[in-house]
Amino acid sequence: MKPSLQLRLGHQLTMTPQLQQAIRLLQLSAVDLQNEIQEALETNSMLELEESPSTEKTFEQNVEPNENKSDENAQADMADEGETLSFEFQSLTRNSFRYHESQGNELETLNGTQTSLQDHLFWQMQLTPFTDTDRMIATAIIDAVNEDGFLTSSLEDIMATVSPNADIDLNEVQAVLHRIQRFDPVGVAARNLSECLKVQIDQQSPSPWRNKAKELVSNHLELLGKRDFPALKRRLGLSNEELREVIQCIQALNPRPGTKIGKPNAEYIVPDVYTYKKNGLWQVELNPECTPHLQINPYYASLIRRSDASADNQFLRNQLQEARWFLKSIENRNDTLLKVAKCIVKEQQDFLEHGEEAMKPMILSDIASVLEMHESTISRVTTQKYIHTPRGTFELKYFFSSHVSTELGGECSATAIRALIKKLINAENPHKPLSDSKLSKMLADLGINVARRTVAKYREGMNISPSNERKKLI
Repeated sequence: MKPSLQLRLGHQLTMTPQLQQAIRLLQLSAVDLQNEIQEALETNSMLELEESPSTEKTFEQNVEPNENKSDENAQADMADEGETLSFEFQSLTRNSFRYHESQGNELETLNGTQTSLQDHLFWQMQLTPFTDTDRMIATAIIDAVNEDGFLTSSLEDIMATVSPNADIDLNEVQAVLHRIQRFDPVGVAARNLSECLKVQIDQQSPSPWRNKAKELVSNHLELLGKRDFPALKRRLGLSNEELREVIQCIQALNPRPGTKIGKPNAEYIVPDVYTYKKNGLWQVELNPECTPHLQINPYYASLIRRSDASADNQFLRNQLQEARWFLKSIENRNDTLLKVAKCIVKEQQDFLEHGEEAMKPMILSDIASVLEMHESTISRVTTQKYIHTPRGTFELKYFFSSHVSTELGGECSATAIRALIKKLINAENPHKPLSDSKLSKMLADLGINVARRTVAKYREGMNISPSNERKKLI
């Protein structure tokens, strides 16, 4: 073989940087988008926040925007410097976007620091009159407490940890443990659930059922977990009413006392889209708090010279080009999100009117075919995007579900089936709860053929216990 030159023609699809940026911004949530905007403001001198927006648009009002006088002045100044750049800048500033700035009315807890369970227990230990040896034991015990409040090490291990520094015995460790278990929250540092509940029962106000409650959590906690009420009545010698009083006494306890301290910060969902009914029609609008209001800085844009090829001028040109791409990507993101949200609301009006039982089966390809978009685009738009409705705030993906055929040849969505199962369970007799097989038969009577295992899957997905655990004594 000898080397030779060959000429081949071919087509290759490549993604431009602008398209890559648009796709990346499209799949960002509202929080991630604001972080991205903040980063762009810090790195691109051409971008700035509009300080005095001419209008304020809310999801309940639709006010026509007015021309911003400052934009007109900026455009007039730029006209002398370069007509082409001035025209581009003018088109961008007229289509600028709102960026929500905090007004200082946030909840204090959003930025507050949380005290851990160990810190809370160490603080109480400092206020308790311990000897130096007992303080070392208490420190070792608190270090071995997990986030639920249970002791993860045995007393022998704790004694072995402290004994090189002091001469102690197991009884002394046990005494310190009992004192710590009376700290706040009561029952912390318990070695098992039974001990945790017994400590809390001892700290309760006097009750005629205290002794029976302690006997139950000490010896028959497994039967209570199985809700075997006949066996509990026999072993405790109680009637139905008396056993109910004992169980109510136990239900007032906290099986995981450590969760009362050091709870994680609450995460609040900010909806990207609002929908509401006005004059008999469902309206859909973007949330102005999530829509950034950006513009190009008129001063820096006016510094660009058309015929100047210096490094500084080229840097400004690149910054302006990136700013234009960024604003265009945000505009495309908002337009696509609004189109998809309007289409979803149009398809799911029955849900908005009547609730989950009226949810229509819908998949991504249904919306993609209507909007003439790719399914991957619909998937990106609906991920981590939320819509506020009169029935609550939902992720856009919530409205997509599989379907089950009915006897009449129609279709019923999985969301509607879950709602029916929940409705049937809420209306059941608490003494004889409905089994999964019975729920399957009841759905079949309604014309919806669902297997028992499917009913069990939907029930578990809604965190509903099986029938034997839902059974009540009285």
